[in-house]
Amino acid sequence: MEKTYIPKSGDISQDWLLVDANDQNLGRLATRIATLLLGKHKPNFTPGVEVGDIVVVVNAERVRVTGNKMDEKIYYRHSNYPGGLSEITLRQQLAKHPERVLKSAVWGMLPHNKMGRKILKNLKIYSGPDHPHAAQQPKIVD
Repeated sequence: MEKTYIPKSGDISQDWLLVDANDQNLGRLATRIATLLLGKHKPNFTPGVEVGDIVVVVNAERVRVTGNKMDEKIYYRHSNYPGGLSEITLRQQLAKHPERVLKSAVWGMLPHNKMGRKILKNLKIYSGPDHPHAAQQPKIVD
């Protein structure tokens, strides 16, 4: 009888990966990032175990979308007070907080539980081309 292999914390190695979002399609980029965060690209992937990498995204403000999504896609948030619902279009969100656009897209592709929230902390998004993680020597992902 063979037993299922479950990677232990000593068997898991987290790499630092650098993704450039310049002229990338938002949904396809978010799918690729979610795959890297979950660790599905690794041979020792196991559901329910965090084997993913740490992903650094640069140029988040230069992400592309197709169709009329710039004006028709709306992000909602609520202040938890009566009448506190506010909405903002994708174009306005990219101008004010471009990191939130990509983070929201990636979060929609991760598990919505404790593990998903913990995995999302391994995502570092920067709107410009500079990032403070040069000491970790992230590998560039195509």
